[in-house]
Amino acid sequence: MPKMFQLNGESVKPGERKTIEIHISRLADHTDMSITAHVIRGKRDGPVLFVSAAVHGDEIIGVEVIRRLVGLRALNRLRGTLILVPIVNAYGFIALSRYLPDRRDLNRSFPGSETGSLASQLANKFMTEIVAPAQYGIDLHSAAVHRDNLPQIRADLDDPEVNAMATAFGASIMLNATLRDGSLRSCADDNGCKILLFEAGEALRFNEVAVRVGLTGIIGVLRHVGMLAASKKSARSKAAPIRSDSSHWLRAPMGGVMRATKKLGDTVKKGETIAIVADPLGFVEQAVTARNSGIVIGRANLPVVNRGDALFHIARVASLSDAEETMNELEQALEDDPLFDGFAIV
Repeated sequence: MPKMFQLNGESVKPGERKTIEIHISRLADHTDMSITAHVIRGKRDGPVLFVSAAVHGDEIIGVEVIRRLVGLRALNRLRGTLILVPIVNAYGFIALSRYLPDRRDLNRSFPGSETGSLASQLANKFMTEIVAPAQYGIDLHSAAVHRDNLPQIRADLDDPEVNAMATAFGASIMLNATLRDGSLRSCADDNGCKILLFEAGEALRFNEVAVRVGLTGIIGVLRHVGMLAASKKSARSKAAPIRSDSSHWLRAPMGGVMRATKKLGDTVKKGETIAIVADPLGFVEQAVTARNSGIVIGRANLPVVNRGDALFHIARVASLSDAEETMNELEQALEDDPLFDGFAIV
């Protein structure tokens, strides 16, 4: 095992933890802006895996996941190197915004360049310093403002290794999602880094279930790739996550006030009415009906809608009855996980 692991020119010895600031730029008032990376180096050899959050600055759920991850005693027995980046887009994070000051979407700016826009330079620095040395990655996201996502993995499930990682993560559903140009996931894949994207909760909000699923999922992947030993505390085998190979959004048929009858994780049948949109007096109503059977994996939280607004994200599944059973088993497994014995949110 090499004696030193280097990140941004700083060395981390086996068994050492170090927080490293990667300078990006200065604001107009010359406040320094940087990417903060916390490196945990195991005493024994193993892979390099990064966990990142807040690529979109208002998607803060991953910040809490990483905060809890840092304090887990299990990481004292880590093999290899774990790189934790709780806030990639610090500009958006402090402004409570998805974007950077130039209004660019960082997750469409990869791999970036040293001399491009602010988003491009930030993307380039992240690729060079965080992604380049890693064999694996987990990128943590949430839904946008006023929307909520069921905890889910989005990944290239046609890649057997990525599929195995997604299964080990153990979210209730894993969506076979195509790679998008300019995304971190696409560029990490081009770099030979196997990566998962975790989606859960709502922008600018914490959700305890989403945080727990994210935390247990990361531990599951660390065990799967050999960076942590398998748990000896629980012999209970979790159900395999539900796989979906396609999904679609149901949109508002008109402007008005929406009354929803389905929540996240509910199954829907083709042709079933899952919401009603009415004018404020209730004289005109239109139903929102499911185009296909599946599971609600995302939904709008605001009842005030305009025509064409995305209301429900439906993932198609092979069997509704099997999906319902799997959802129940995975929820119970999360409650029983020994990782949370005696744990309370503060």
